[in-house]
Parts: sequence; C-alpha cells; structure tokens
Amino acid sequence: MDFLGAIGFFKAFLAWRSAVEILLIAAGLFFLYRTLVRLGTWKIATGILVAVAIFLVARFLNLRTIEWVFGNFSQVAVLALIVIFQPELRKFFERAASVRSSRTSDPGDVVSRLIAYTLFTLAKERRGALVVFPGRETIQEWVSGGYPLDARPSIPLLRSIFDPHSPGHDGALIVEKGRFTRLGVRLPVSQSQQLTDEYGTRHHAAMGLAEKSDALTVLVSEERGQVSLFLKGEMRPLAHADELVAAIIRHWKETAAYPFVIPGGRRVRREMVSQMIASVALAVAFWITLFISQGEQLEKMVTVPVEFTATPSDLLLVGDKDKEVRLHIAGSRSDLNALDPTLLRAKIDLTKAVAGKQTFVITSQNIRLPRGVELLDIVPPSIDLSLAALAEKDIPIKPQLVGKLPNGLKLQSAVVNPSTVKVLSPLDQNKPDNLMTTPIYLENLKEGTVIYCKIIAPPALHPVDKRWPDVEVTITVSR
Repeated sequence: MDFLGAIGFFKAFLAWRSAVEILLIAAGLFFLYRTLVRLGTWKIATGILVAVAIFLVARFLNLRTIEWVFGNFSQVAVLALIVIFQPELRKFFERAASVRSSRTSDPGDVVSRLIAYTLFTLAKERRGALVVFPGRETIQEWVSGGYPLDARPSIPLLRSIFDPHSPGHDGALIVEKGRFTRLGVRLPVSQSQQLTDEYGTRHHAAMGLAEKSDALTVLVSEERGQVSLFLKGEMRPLAHADELVAAIIRHWKETAAYPFVIPGGRRVRREMVSQMIASVALAVAFWITLFISQGEQLEKMVTVPVEFTATPSDLLLVGDKDKEVRLHIAGSRSDLNALDPTLLRAKIDLTKAVAGKQTFVITSQNIRLPRGVELLDIVPPSIDLSLAALAEKDIPIKPQLVGKLPNGLKLQSAVVNPSTVKVLSPLDQNKPDNLMTTPIYLENLKEGTVIYCKIIAPPALHPVDKRWPDVEVTITVSR
C-alpha cells in the first residue's frame, strides 16, 4: 500500500460509517458465537470462522480459485447448514420467543425452590430425606457407596428417590452443578457430642459431613417432621421453605459452587468482556481485509453497444446499425464487481450529422460510467456511418389478395382505407410504386366483408407519422 493509499485507509477507518460497520459486524459475531455455544454447536461456529478466515486470506492474496470455490458453493453451504441444523435453529427461536421468562427467572432460584419446597412437603408427610450440596472442598474421601445419577432436578424424581420403597432412600442425594449426580450415598457419622442420643443416624451423618467439609447438608426428619440445615459443624432448624432457598443460594455464591450463571459475577463479566474484545478484533480484521481487497485497483475489458440519438428527421442511418465498442476500464475490486456492463452504452449524438459517409470519434463524453470507474481506452476509437437524405412521398397502398373466391362468387371491388401513406425514403434509392398489405385469403370468404390489415414496407421506408397506420380493406363480392 502506497502513502496515498495509507492516508485513504486511515481516513476510511476513522469515518463514523466505518465505526458503525465494525460495531455491527462485532455484534453479529458475538451474537452468533453465544448462540451457537448455547445450542451446543460451538464446533460449527469454529468451522464457520475458519472458513471465513480462509476466504479473507484468499481475497487478500488474490487466490482466484479459492474465491471461485467460495463464490459458487457459499449459497449451497448456507442452505445445507439450514437443513442439517434445523432442530438447533428451532430450539434457538423457541428460546428467543421465551426470552422474557428466562430473564425474569434465575435458573438457580428455580432449582433451589424446587428442592426446598419438595423437602418441606416431605416433612409434612413424615418422609425422611438427606440432600448434600458440595462446596469448594471435595467430599469424595468422606462419602461412599450409592448409585451414579445424572438427572435434571424435578419434583417427581426427588419424591421417588426418597420413597420408602426406593433402594436408595436411606442414603443421601448429591446435588452438583444444578443436577442430581448420586443417590443412596453413605455419609461419615459424627464423632462429636454436639448431638444427643435422641437424634437418629441421619442427623449424625449430616453432622459428620458438616464437620469434615464445607458442604451444606439438608435433612428431613421423618420422626419430627422437621427440616434442618447442617453447615460448618452446626445444625439449624428451618421453619419455612424460603429460609432453605436463601441458605442454598448463599452457600452456592459463598463457595463459588453456583451451578448457573450469576448475573454480575466476575467470572461471567470477564468472559463476556473477553468475548466482546475478540468479536471487535475479528470485526476490525474482517473490515481491514475487505477494505484492502476491495480497494485493490483492477482493469478489465467490457463490450458495450453503440446507441444513436437525435437523428435528424430528414436523414436515415443506412448499412450496419448494430455496432459495438470495447471499453478498457479500471477501478477498485468492489466498484468493478458492482458494475453491470449490460447497462452501459456508447451514445453518439447525430444532431449535426449530414448525408453521406462520415466518421464519429468516441470519447469519454459518449460513455457514462459509474463513480469510481475510470475509462482507459476505447476500441475502436471511432466508427464510420452512412446517412442518406430522405424525401417525403405519397405511396399507394394495395391489398394483397391471395387465392380464389369460392365457386359462385365474383370479386366486385377491394377498397383500401387509407388509400395512400406518406413515407420518407432515401433520395438515392428507387421507391416502390405501392405498398402491399398483409395477405387476404379469398378462399375463406363467403360474402363481402371488411378486413383489417397491416402494411408491409421495406426497411428503407419510414412513415412520416412515426408509425404505420392500420389499413381497412372493404371487399365486395357478387354471385
């Protein structure tokens, strides 16, 4: 890039339109990445970004084959992606339609309330339960046994786990990352004397885990119908489900064990900021690459027809009228790609033309090119035309009668209206004695009639009134 090109680049980069373009591209990239990751199709996002990067490099290095491949298969690829990922797209639009509900309700709050209110319901029914919410510290060395599970929390599932007929109802349920991960787990029994003998095995197990880790354990006593919370070696009875909801959420936040995205969390903010910065960086790279590639100066040849305007009424263009010229033009890649050669014309004004052969020079004044496209050369630079002087004359119109009348009929007359037409014809050419109409087939006539016809005229003749009149032929027959 030369010095002037660099100046032009920085001017374009600093313009407010460029800033808007970059921000819109960055927003689109950020939205696309977040959407695909949310749908679990981040690998597809990576593949799309790699394909875009390859395309930009190809444009920058002017790799025509790669450009041709992308240009011919991009639309097909888009349709294929729509067909292949139809379920994901449907899921995305369903989520977009329910965005209001997802914003107003925190998933962590929903899960904690589901568990809390179900446990208080079990307490009313005098059904025992034991649920563990791990904290920062691992509890693997303190728990044993149980059955692996990976399920989304639900009320029927939670009630079935602690059903007296369930094989794992006597053990504990582990809740990690917002899911039920293990049931029927055995907890360590407390060795301290904080709990009296009136408390059962569940109470001592819940206290034992609370003494050895930072896990939060919730117990439902079937004897007392009481919900208790065990944390940091202490037991606290709970009176309402909302207390348990608050305790669970507070535990998640304090131990960084929150299973869902916390609005305003540092980690989330850092991730979002980094994603935004990456989107802006990619958008800037995308814009710079397109600017450089589209600003590259190219040359090409296009063929355009010659159009004659303002021909004097007393002159006629004779000979070959379909003439073309080739234009050697130059411009940026974007300007040349946007150019439609079919809309270009080389217009020659014949206002000052005279009869005879003459040469007309074609210059840039005869051709209107779009902004940003420069005319380098015209081939050929001039064209030869022949114009003939015209004279006005009245020529009779004669009906063209074809065939014979049916037997028993005799033609009396065929009257043409109008009988003559004013024409313009070259002075140096022989003029016809008359002009014929389109054929009138007599064998189809059964009686006198009126037939409407067109005039058949040679190309050298032109009507004074700019168009040939319709002809009315009145045919009279007798028997």
